[in-house]
Parts: sequence; C-alpha cells; structure tokens
Amino acid sequence: MTFVRYHVRHETLYEYDQVVGESHHLLRLTPRTLPWQRNLEHHLAIAPEPSARRTFLDSFGNWITAIHYTADHDYLKITSEFWVELRDRPKPSADIAKVAWEAVRDSLRYRADRKFSPEHLEASAFRFVSPNVPIDSRYAAYARDAFHPGRALVEAADALMRQIHRDFSFDPSATETFTPVEEAFQARRGVCQDFSHIMIACLRSIGLAARYMSGYILTHPPEGKARLVGADATHAWVAVFVPGFGWLELDPTNALWPGLEHITLGWGRDFSDITPMRGVLLGGGEHEPEIAVTVVPEKDFASLYASGGTYLEELSR
Repeated sequence: MTFVRYHVRHETLYEYDQVVGESHHLLRLTPRTLPWQRNLEHHLAIAPEPSARRTFLDSFGNWITAIHYTADHDYLKITSEFWVELRDRPKPSADIAKVAWEAVRDSLRYRADRKFSPEHLEASAFRFVSPNVPIDSRYAAYARDAFHPGRALVEAADALMRQIHRDFSFDPSATETFTPVEEAFQARRGVCQDFSHIMIACLRSIGLAARYMSGYILTHPPEGKARLVGADATHAWVAVFVPGFGWLELDPTNALWPGLEHITLGWGRDFSDITPMRGVLLGGGEHEPEIAVTVVPEKDFASLYASGGTYLEELSR
C-alpha cells in the first residue's frame, strides 16, 4: 500500500499592544489518528509557560489542549510540530456508490417509530443548522443542479463539488474569518473555509449530513521555485455521510477527493467547532496574529530546514 510521510510546523505569534493579565485558550492542533493517517510524533511548544495546561477530547473526538495564564504577559507564541504518515483513503464500493441520494436523505429523516443505527445517529449531528452554516431554500436550489432525481449520492456530491469549484472564485481578499456564508454565496468569491461552508449548506439544505474537515494540504511551489518555510496555510474541505461506507471527503476548493496530500486535524459541524486556536483574554489591546504553516514531504525535510531558524524567528529579528 502506498504511503507518504510529512512534517508539519504551524507557528502562531501574538505580540500584544498592552499587557495581558489573564487569558484562556483552546488549541486544536493535534492531528487525528485515522485508519489512513498515523500520528507518528507531535510536539506543542508554548511560550511563555502557561499557569495551567490540560488535554481532553471534545464531543467529536478531536484533541484539545487548554491553557490558562494568570500572570502578566505581553506575547504568546505557539508552535505545533508533528510527523504524520498517510495511506490511501478507502473508496465506496460499486454497490454503495450506486445508492440514490433520496434514499440516503430518507434514511436520515426522523420518525417517531424509527431506531437509528449507530452510524446514522452519529451522522444526525451534522444534518442541521450550526453556528456558521444555515439551511435555506437558496442553497437547496443551487444543489439541485447536481442532485437530479434518482442520481447516486456519490456521483451527485462529486458534481456539486465541481460545480462550486467552477462557479466560485478563490479570493483571499473577499472574505474574513467570520464572514457570513450568505455574503460569500452572493459574491461567488472566498477561500476554502467559505467554499466548504457553502457546500455543507447545500448538502444539509436537501436533507443530507455533512461535516467540516480541518487540516492541511501539501502545496507545490511554481515550477523552478524553491519550497518556502512558512508559505503554507491551514485548509478546509467537506465530508458527506454515505451509509455503509462512512464519510466521503470532497475538496471543493480544488475539485478533488482528498488523498495523500490532505492531512486531517479534525472535524466539526463548521469552522467554529474546529478552530485551530481561540481564546478569551483580559487586556492585550489591538493585536493580530502572525501565522506561518509549513508542510514538507519527508524527502525534502533536511534540505528545507538546513539553514536553521523558523519563519517567525526571522520575522521577529
């Protein structure tokens, strides 16, 4: 079986305008262990040293590191580094791939006398409105271009992914982290987070279960250019529930099925469930994080880091 290994470094630096007296942060930076993904080694460096630190699992099975500061501090630097091994993801069998989307929709509908299987019960959490994903007839109407009557779910979901990729333009300046889905949908512009939220809204609006996937993707430098430390970013994609198979992953930003270049951190109902870092603090004034992400294949690791220092270390000099 084919496998690849990657080293990932995700650096976040906050330099506060004012001293922070107390703060709490939740970090979702630990990659999940999955049948096709093995977490070989993970280190999480935090400076200054927090007053308290603990790890636990959230309701979706994602690892969270919670940190608490009670002493004054004027900066926060978090570096997550890990090695991960990826193998080919399974694909739905020919029989499962033929199941009509309406049959899947109907299997997820609540009925007073119906007892859900464990897989359907899990999927039901991803069927409804969530903080950043609405359900609306506009998204259902858009999805109908792909979800024809009687069409197989797998084929229709793939068609919707390609439809979004065709109709929407990737534009980092068009949206911000908390731009409502409605705005990105109207503008037909956005980034991977927007495309994923829109696709999830479309799927849920026709009665299907879909979840938000968070992680990283290997990027390829332009021909003739060297790979750069800190030039990558976090990535988002979608998974739709397919009974008898599980969760079929689809990347509308790139119009492809995730494979050996998609590294999974975790999943939730939308971005709000799986933000890499969020927190509450007293003080701090105005502050914006500096973020640098590097995803590098094992074969390129030694040459990429031969010069020593990291992106944020260079930035702070």
